[in-house]
Amino acid sequence: MSEAAYDPMRQFAELAGDVRDPYPLLAEMRSADAVSQLRLGPRVGRYRLDEKAPPIPAMFTVLSRDFAEQVLTDSARFSSAGYAVTMGQVMGRTILEMDPPEHLRHRALIAKAFRARVLDQWSEPVIGAVVGELIAAFAGDGRADLVRQLTFPFPIQVIARILGLPRTDWPRFVRLSTRLLGVMRNWDAAVAAGAELRRYFADIIADRRREPRDDLVSQLVLADIDGHRLSDEEIFPFLLLLLPAGAETTYRSSSNLLFGLLSRPGQLDAVRADRSLVPRAIEEALRWETPVLTVARTAAADTELGGVNVPEGAFIAVSLGAANRDPARYADPDAFDIFREPQPHLAFGDGPHKCLGMHLARLEMRVLLNAVLDRLHRLRLDPAAEDPHIHGLVFRSPPDLPVRFDPVS
Repeated sequence: MSEAAYDPMRQFAELAGDVRDPYPLLAEMRSADAVSQLRLGPRVGRYRLDEKAPPIPAMFTVLSRDFAEQVLTDSARFSSAGYAVTMGQVMGRTILEMDPPEHLRHRALIAKAFRARVLDQWSEPVIGAVVGELIAAFAGDGRADLVRQLTFPFPIQVIARILGLPRTDWPRFVRLSTRLLGVMRNWDAAVAAGAELRRYFADIIADRRREPRDDLVSQLVLADIDGHRLSDEEIFPFLLLLLPAGAETTYRSSSNLLFGLLSRPGQLDAVRADRSLVPRAIEEALRWETPVLTVARTAAADTELGGVNVPEGAFIAVSLGAANRDPARYADPDAFDIFREPQPHLAFGDGPHKCLGMHLARLEMRVLLNAVLDRLHRLRLDPAAEDPHIHGLVFRSPPDLPVRFDPVS
């Protein structure tokens, strides 16, 4: 496919999986067995696995909030090493597949750059600037698709700026990041994308070694672990993971947030009138429609979970979506309600691998929502739109979000 013909939105929609509402089935499964063994063929719904992808071993699913927390916080029994045979094959050895103490040492390299107080300095010059440019491009039209024109390009541009990448390279990273994420759907394309990104980053790293700048690539170049300066081969996995991981989840989280509010005009009006409700709206959106429905762990040894025997090496699918709608923890869990009593959720995971970029994601969602409320007056779903909705079995978000508003001259 030529660069001109490539449509990243279509590719991201395909990655999500064509399932509109998995929650009734997840609730039924959770009420029967909070932990159960699954037997899968080459498909999950309509989601077909590439035959070259590694085979899935014995597989268990965890659906309750309590057991999900147990798996995510107990890295001694439930390892993240299984990602080595999937994402590790195309990205290299990332922190995604590391367990403590190795994971903690590598995570510390970039943790400082993602602390909330550090991120505040990016709020206006980077995040606010990106949102402003994107909204300005359609503010005079009176109508837009907020996914294609705002939430989708927004986090990729933010990550690219944080990395110090040239603007002319951004479309290339949308294409390559999408193909990298589709590793279980198209193995060859993901491997090729990973190789191309490595070649590109090799030039960027060499440039930063000669002349460091105020960006994240320079920070990695100058970092060391136990007195050891990172090699290119150790830096590549950080960079290959950061762009798709940082862009994918935030794009979907922002889209879900806007859909939840637009679908409930009363709550949208309340947030517009009282901006102190913005953080509550963000947390409720993350709980209600978790952008990544499932994360994976591997049993490090024969163990027991919820009365179920789990053999060593078994694949454990932790359903964050089901855990975040567990009625044992949340009243009326399927409702989007920004006024509910706030409670912690698992949208960012838990334990040692709790999402490193969660502060950046929340900041991006806050800046985006405030800008939308400030600049798009009388914002509403387009009444002529055909059934806007959230879908996905692997990732969750609306494929499009057509809206109307008063044009700004």
